[in-house]
Amino acid sequence: MEGKQAWQAALGQLQLEMPKAAFDTWIRDAELISASEGEFKVGVQNAYARDWLDSRLKTTIIKLLTGTLNRKVDISFVVNNGACQAITQREPEFLDEPAAPVEQLEKSPPQPVSINSRYNFNNFVVGPSNRLAHAASLAVAEKPARTYNPLFLYGGVGLGKTHLLHAIGNFCLAQGLEVLYVSSEEFTNDLITAIRSHTTQAFRDKYRRIDVLLIDDIQFIAGKESTQEEFFHTFNTLHGQNKQIIMTSDRPPKAMVTLEERLRNRFEWGLAADIQPPDFETRVAILQSKADRLGFTMPDGILEDIAHRFQTNIRELEGAMTRLMAYADLRGMVLDEKLVDYALADLMPETREIEPEQILTTIAQEYGVTMDELLSHSRSQRVAFPRQVAMYMLREESELSLPKIGELLGGRDHTTIMYGHDKITDLLERDKNLRRKIVNIQEILYSPVSVPM
Repeated sequence: MEGKQAWQAALGQLQLEMPKAAFDTWIRDAELISASEGEFKVGVQNAYARDWLDSRLKTTIIKLLTGTLNRKVDISFVVNNGACQAITQREPEFLDEPAAPVEQLEKSPPQPVSINSRYNFNNFVVGPSNRLAHAASLAVAEKPARTYNPLFLYGGVGLGKTHLLHAIGNFCLAQGLEVLYVSSEEFTNDLITAIRSHTTQAFRDKYRRIDVLLIDDIQFIAGKESTQEEFFHTFNTLHGQNKQIIMTSDRPPKAMVTLEERLRNRFEWGLAADIQPPDFETRVAILQSKADRLGFTMPDGILEDIAHRFQTNIRELEGAMTRLMAYADLRGMVLDEKLVDYALADLMPETREIEPEQILTTIAQEYGVTMDELLSHSRSQRVAFPRQVAMYMLREESELSLPKIGELLGGRDHTTIMYGHDKITDLLERDKNLRRKIVNIQEILYSPVSVPM
């Protein structure tokens, strides 16, 4: 088989095995330049893609090509001359750790930003509890640095702060702006790495040569002196250059008692908008929106029943909806009050709490891996996929924050957990087998006494 055909076969296999976002980001635009005497040369768009592919995917591609051609091959990645250096919207979801940093160039290409394209203003359900936050977010997205700067969004877990943050990012990306999205934990880790490797200038360039900075969970910088010092100067630089800053937190600036006063004051320069738990009508609208998006017909009475049961958290509300659809779909059961009582009984607020270790143990048993493998840094798909299921289950079934989940799963960072959670969320919308597996795990965890007939 000729080299070109072997390359196309490898691309096809990668497209089947990799998440769409990861394939589109790193592989889709790669071009085969030459293939002779077992040496493949592939052109990519920029140095970042070249280094990432060389360190992360080279071995996999060699195995695919070798298996197709039935002989040993080698591959090298080079930057195509004149290739555009476009912003990518998220890092690969199928690996468990972020790509290694590449050498800072004098005029470096934009760094990848982990913005989830699923979140936009069109699918954000507006109600009295979030109207101000939504309006302010849209105003900032339409006119960055000209309305509220900074914009500070705060509220409890699962109320839509991150949705709005990503919606702003996607809107600004569509306008051709350079956007950087990070968690405060990631900012701290980047700073520590820069100090240790004597690359503080590269760190500052990364955070200051942008148009829009999105910081999630900013409350975690409180009490960290070096992080606060660096963020203070980053904030001043961006604000002084009329660049937009948006932050989210679980509390308003004035309630961040261990935050330096000078930062607390700056966080209040623009607008601080809170998001409250949604009222009944908004909860019903959120459920209807999700059902419409998935093409699922739900009787009004069922939607209202779910909305009455789950009153404080949108994530729990949508999780209940997903569970109910899975039971109805996979078991062929009629959507009625009896099914709602059964399917959602273990999700109700008064349900006994499941320990995170129980979730991990159950997932390990269901997928036939050991706990040591689940917590390891193995990138084998046999281990990596159950680990991403664990990221999803811990996020949905426990009150742990993203950083805490990362600690529990072997010291992984905030963004890795978000990638894994988002990947499983996407797959659940189209993969019946995965939905069945998740339901089975939940049934084992909560052990309902009987199945309705």
